[in-house]
Amino acid sequence: MASSTLISDTDAWKDLKSHVQDIKKTHLRDLMSDTARCQSMMVEFDGILLDYSRQRVTVNTVDKLYKLAEAAHLKEKIKRMYSGEHINSTENRSVLHVALRASRDEVIYSDGKNVVPDVWNVLDKIRDFSERVRSGSWVGATGKALKDVIAIGIGGSFLGPLFVHTALQTDSEAMECAKGRQLRFLANVDPTDVVRSTVGLKPETTLVVVVSKTFTTAETMLNARTMREWISSALGTSAVAKHMVAVSTNLPLVEKFGIDPSNAFAFWDWVGGRYSVCSAVGVLPLSLQYGFPVVEKFLKGASSIDQHFYSAPFEKNIPVLLGLLSIWNVSFLGYPARAILPYSQALEKFAPHIQQVSMESNGKGVSIDGVPLPYEAGEIDFGEPGTNGQHSFYQLIHQGRVIPCDFIGSAKNQQPIHLKGEVVSNHDELMSNFFAQPDALAFGKTPEELHKENVPQHLISHKTFCGNRPSLSLLLPALNAYNIGQLLAIYEHRIAVEGFIWGINSFDQWGVELGKSLATQVRKQLHASRTKGEPVKGFNFSTTTLLTRYLEATQDAPADPPVSLLPRI
Repeated sequence: MASSTLISDTDAWKDLKSHVQDIKKTHLRDLMSDTARCQSMMVEFDGILLDYSRQRVTVNTVDKLYKLAEAAHLKEKIKRMYSGEHINSTENRSVLHVALRASRDEVIYSDGKNVVPDVWNVLDKIRDFSERVRSGSWVGATGKALKDVIAIGIGGSFLGPLFVHTALQTDSEAMECAKGRQLRFLANVDPTDVVRSTVGLKPETTLVVVVSKTFTTAETMLNARTMREWISSALGTSAVAKHMVAVSTNLPLVEKFGIDPSNAFAFWDWVGGRYSVCSAVGVLPLSLQYGFPVVEKFLKGASSIDQHFYSAPFEKNIPVLLGLLSIWNVSFLGYPARAILPYSQALEKFAPHIQQVSMESNGKGVSIDGVPLPYEAGEIDFGEPGTNGQHSFYQLIHQGRVIPCDFIGSAKNQQPIHLKGEVVSNHDELMSNFFAQPDALAFGKTPEELHKENVPQHLISHKTFCGNRPSLSLLLPALNAYNIGQLLAIYEHRIAVEGFIWGINSFDQWGVELGKSLATQVRKQLHASRTKGEPVKGFNFSTTTLLTRYLEATQDAPADPPVSLLPRI
């Protein structure tokens, strides 16, 4: 049960605080020379190899982290999540994204009901609908096949599906299944995003998926109304029912909008937005693009990690180990950021997705009981695929601030290239950097080594690398739909572990509310100023000045146009 006792009050936390002084006396050059230590810090599961030997930890440190997990009742908290208890206490909800990828015969309860049959009812509905659209038996208002899909959603309704879509785009099986089809995403309320998502598309061959649980999300619904106008202005209002479907639980508003409620795909309040890619939020658009069988493999990969996370002992449990190491880096060594560095261009949207999952989950300042935290929680996540990142921000990582790094690579490339006469293949060139960068961070380069290389004295300090910079490496066997599901679930559960240890609620997001409520006031002011000429009032001097300047610069904008004005595409 929840307790007002903070984890920082426990003996295990205090022991780790004292232990920091011992670690500060060590260097990764020395730690890495201990083969037995390094061997103990390699964990393998279902083809994935984790190597955390380049973390600033000893075997003793890891043992102390296990004791911290025990003090935080980590095992109990994991079980409570899987059993459907309302661990999201501020919203009084279960947290069951694991149920979204459970096999048909699994039993997972929420409020006394096995939710797995409901999940599979929706999955079966998606399978049937996507097959009808892809086969051409479901057609648009003009009788043409719907080969293009625009998914409207924001936050978790966008970043997760975009990550998976981008990762699958160059997988050979997924590519074959997606021939002749396009999937685009419309998230930002900026009109430019409307143009980018519709350019080159025709309403008569486009299906729009509107993703909004309540069907009230301001940005999503404005974009949905925009796309409804795009369709109806070309094909008539009756075409909306053939060209728009919904992922929502608010069937009355879906029907009022003009979408047939039978074409609404449900998800549940025990699915948080940032954890929803395995629900209809992601599965529907991805199945329309790639076919349900490919997406089902993605779900099975995630399910594999779900079972591993629940049952594996902590010393062999990849998400638990990653979470504990993040706690160590953030709360004890004082490294607030983490770089996510996938050596795969297919994973270019992975870091932005995990950025939301992590920072929206764990960016909290109070405990789950509302007690202000006397320690920092949450990580600042950012990243870029290698080797692009090496030519961007690695300078800072090597010689500036210390930023723990996650290196993610795959043994097999999605699209291998072998050129005659080259020393190595393109993938080997990529992976050469994957293997070299962690060693460069860990070992660095000393002034003595530079002197031996006859480096001029005035450049010695500039070319010195202090090393001792922590990283970990995740090596996947390949990067197919199954592996992509594995990777997603590893990071989802890692983030949960961090929240469980810190004693915060990783499954609410009250921090996003204030800005939205203030935007409502601004929206009313803009309407009053444009339609009635009312001056800006009720805001501070700075906001008043900016709003006034904005209104002056856009005086030619129509306040209430007689007909809808869409961009000329």
